[in-house]
Amino acid sequence: MKFKTKLTLALAEIALTATNFVAAQSTLLNASYDVSREFYKDYNVAFAAHYKKTTGKDVKIDQSHGGSSAQARAVNDGLDADVVTMNTTTDVDFLASTGIVAKDWAKRFPGNASPTSSTMLFLTRNGNPKNIKDWDDLIKPGIQVIVVNPKTGGNGRMAYLAAWGYVRKKGGTDAQAAEFVAKLFKNVPVLAKGGRDATTIFLQRNIGDVLVTFESEVLSVDREFGAGKVDAVHPSISIVAENPVAVVERTVAKKGTGALAKAYLDYLYSDEAQEIAAKHALRPRSAVLLKKYASTFKPIQLFAVSEYFGSLSEAQKVHFNDGGQFDKLYTVK
Repeated sequence: MKFKTKLTLALAEIALTATNFVAAQSTLLNASYDVSREFYKDYNVAFAAHYKKTTGKDVKIDQSHGGSSAQARAVNDGLDADVVTMNTTTDVDFLASTGIVAKDWAKRFPGNASPTSSTMLFLTRNGNPKNIKDWDDLIKPGIQVIVVNPKTGGNGRMAYLAAWGYVRKKGGTDAQAAEFVAKLFKNVPVLAKGGRDATTIFLQRNIGDVLVTFESEVLSVDREFGAGKVDAVHPSISIVAENPVAVVERTVAKKGTGALAKAYLDYLYSDEAQEIAAKHALRPRSAVLLKKYASTFKPIQLFAVSEYFGSLSEAQKVHFNDGGQFDKLYTVK
């Protein structure tokens, strides 16, 4: 009798372990940037339903959010994310350089492995009391600008490069662009760690006259803080910010989640996912959807990173690495 009991318990334990193993295989962790939080909440629901319908299997997706570069460093240091969904290619390149994602990650999915893109705009307080309309207004005396630290978040890097490119697009030199960006950062009272931290500083701590952030943050602010708290101001010129994605090879090899991770990122290109992205003010690749959501995606003269910086990796070396251009023009307050 005792032997039977022990055998039953042992079998039950094996069954429980197997169940836990299966459950572990059906869980994905997406390490992403701050401003994507609300989009992925909705996308995860849609993907889980699609995955259940097509495979009959359940899947649970966990999210981790923070400054894009901080997230990349966390994954590099051991965070077991199955996928990374970032707002700047340099953070994925960093993980590729350490062998954590594939070297050719940008070729693994369509569109340079970027299912969506965004651009930088300004959020002002309701009614735009300081009458901020374009980048030139951000360097005026007495204007306080809230922006993410370019060394910790892609949001900040894109804001910096957008301001630099604004001067170049208007015919200015790199020297004039450097002078302009230096003036802008002199108006920054505190550097935020990531996009969500920047919004908190602006709206909860009530610091600053204008927040430079991704276009997609407008809807998040309206949802979280209530419509009418901010005005969205589209500058005359801004930058194309691609949102790159990659499978974390180190994690999926360990967990056996490679196929699931790929399916998760593949579905970002589906009509359903592209529509969800558009509803969250992330620019879809679909021209039809861009036209459908024309009231969200205002016409801005957009330039690519390659136009003035070669690539984001080159911009990283010149501008954001220790001792680079940003360190020369900004003194930590």
